[in-house]
Amino acid sequence: MFVPDPVISLSLTPKNRTSPNFSKALSRFQREDPTFRVHVDPESKQTIISGMGELHLDIYVERMRREYNVDCITGKPQVAFRETPGQKTKFNYTHKKQSGGAGQYGRVIGYIEPISLDENPERPFEFVNNVVGGSIPSQYILACEKGFMDGLKDGFLIGHPIVGVRMVLEDGLAHSVDSSELAFRLATFYAFREAMRQATSKVLEPIMTVEVSVPSEFQGNVLGSINKRHGIIVDTEVQEDYCTILAEVPLNNMFGYSTELRSATQGKGEFSMEYKKHAPVLPNIQEEMIKEFQKKKVAEK
Repeated sequence: MFVPDPVISLSLTPKNRTSPNFSKALSRFQREDPTFRVHVDPESKQTIISGMGELHLDIYVERMRREYNVDCITGKPQVAFRETPGQKTKFNYTHKKQSGGAGQYGRVIGYIEPISLDENPERPFEFVNNVVGGSIPSQYILACEKGFMDGLKDGFLIGHPIVGVRMVLEDGLAHSVDSSELAFRLATFYAFREAMRQATSKVLEPIMTVEVSVPSEFQGNVLGSINKRHGIIVDTEVQEDYCTILAEVPLNNMFGYSTELRSATQGKGEFSMEYKKHAPVLPNIQEEMIKEFQKKKVAEK
């Protein structure tokens, strides 16, 4: 049986987090309807439902309320933003802790710098060990790399992972008694965080290659709607009475596009979307996102 790909997704959160009926309802609906899909986003931990249109998903949300007594909040799925340093920044950090008995001591010196994501998208970060003369004993170098990896998980601008960065370790200092793997792991972690704060970091957003096919009479409407979503038109091809438009649009601006395209083309338009790259967001949008993230952090406290 041919099952078409979903065209729209929503995030779904039950108002009562402890309700066992939430997952029961979702698994039943998936068994009944192969065009209704559910998955948990590994990064945002949101439950995402996907289907053939807004009405399709609305019906299932309503059925959850009526048949399973589960009220849900739907929303825009969270986009996988990233953070990256804007410039080369040096660090010289000493982690020192004394609390009776053996303490913790580790000093790391070096720099971080931005690297291009286009060169090696599979490995968007790099750790380089340039320590000579054993100023950091070799058994602690792996701990330093682990500290760097810990620092990549959550950016400080909007809390998303950090990519496009190289950390170069050049020098350091160890203590014969107080140094340990933990001390160097923490020293590198805090050194990396401090350097990122000074590196005029930027937020990156996913840019999608969007291909839209519509009857030629609706070409103007579609071009207008792509421009409105801050899309860049890459190519336009007209064949007889049909037109194909190729554009690059930020994923964050594509929410609800299927509904807009349907109404703008009397239901005759269709589009496909594929990830292309991550690119910096506009400065004013970055400021708004940072403010929003800080408000959220204050609310959680």
